[in-house]
Amino acid sequence: MSVSQVISTLKRLSDPEFAIGSRRFNKVGPGEYAEKDKFLGIRVPLIREQVKIFGESLDLSDQSTLLQNEWHEVRLFALLSMVHSFNHSANTSKGQITKQYLKLKEHINGWDLVDVSAPQIIGGWYVDKDRSRIHKLIESNNLWDRRIAILSTFYYIRLHDFDDTFRYAEEVLNDSEDLIHKACGWMLREAGKRDEKKLLKFLDQHCTTMPRTMLRYSMEKLTPPVRQRYLHRK
Repeated sequence: MSVSQVISTLKRLSDPEFAIGSRRFNKVGPGEYAEKDKFLGIRVPLIREQVKIFGESLDLSDQSTLLQNEWHEVRLFALLSMVHSFNHSANTSKGQITKQYLKLKEHINGWDLVDVSAPQIIGGWYVDKDRSRIHKLIESNNLWDRRIAILSTFYYIRLHDFDDTFRYAEEVLNDSEDLIHKACGWMLREAGKRDEKKLLKFLDQHCTTMPRTMLRYSMEKLTPPVRQRYLHRK
């Protein structure tokens, strides 16, 4: 299957009415984070189905081309395809996929694009390696770089490695972006589900200065009395 066939197939699955909702949900207005992004209007399960159909026929060059496409859903397809390849590749190929992912990260410019790919590819590759390359992303001025760094820790959380999650959450306490507050709160919640004491220790230190969204997301699995205690301190 060729790149052009993938794009043609995805365009046939487009739904103009659903695209309107996608544009609204992803904030494409002037000055908003997805300004000028273009949506075909395809539900994610349909895109995943196409990844299964095309998956084995696309190489990294094809995936890279698709990742640079103007349509949001084509880029989403490319990333899901890269994740599929990463999960079924030898170590050398995993490294090549990761390198290309970081090289083209300017095109990974949506919360869903980050969320379906960063944990598996970035987290999966750097789990047993020097993470200084990823640590730099949390200091980036680019919203999506920071979200990639934060979401990559989901892979480590599942292995009960929480250090980077708490470290990054501390570094973005003063971040101006709501999407970063939500991402950090989500990762803190996931860490807390596995080690509540560590989450409570973090909240004891930072609940008064955490963005309210981050605080609320992080506490979703705590008991109501505990949540109220921290909200009152806020």
